[in-house]
Amino acid sequence: MVQSVELLLDDTADAEIRRQWDLLAVAGVAAPAPEHRPHITLAVARQIWPRLEHALAATEFRPLPITLGGLLVFGSRSPILVRSVVPSEALLQLHRRIHAVLAQCPGVPATVRPDGWSPHITLARRLRPQQLAEAIHAVATDHDTTATVVGIRRWDGDQHRAWNLTRPNGR
Repeated sequence: MVQSVELLLDDTADAEIRRQWDLLAVAGVAAPAPEHRPHITLAVARQIWPRLEHALAATEFRPLPITLGGLLVFGSRSPILVRSVVPSEALLQLHRRIHAVLAQCPGVPATVRPDGWSPHITLARRLRPQQLAEAIHAVATDHDTTATVVGIRRWDGDQHRAWNLTRPNGR
């Protein structure tokens, strides 16, 4: 299963992504379940060793302003619709610090390594190609949105549980 480290959004941005999930649902596109939380995945591995939890929790973190950009589509057979996150130098530095801690873990895909990472927030997964236009139309906007990353959490896909590595207002 998947182990990950994720960035959490401020309440306003969280609500905006949830609003977009609702718009997708109205358009007949399956969006994440209500118990899911909008996030930006920093790192993924097949296993994150417990000894690395301490290093992750010790990673310096302060709330970080970000820009949510336009829509992107990953894949073609089962497209994934995402909202891009504009990669600022501060965001890329945080990503590199987290990756340095987890680089030795098994099963780290190339798409989350520093030279292959595309920061984003998932809006809809496993779309049928014929749903793509409707999904894009439902959530397309003509402007970028500012947000703040307010915390880092761990997700354990084996146990289906999440926990914060930082306090919501930083350390």
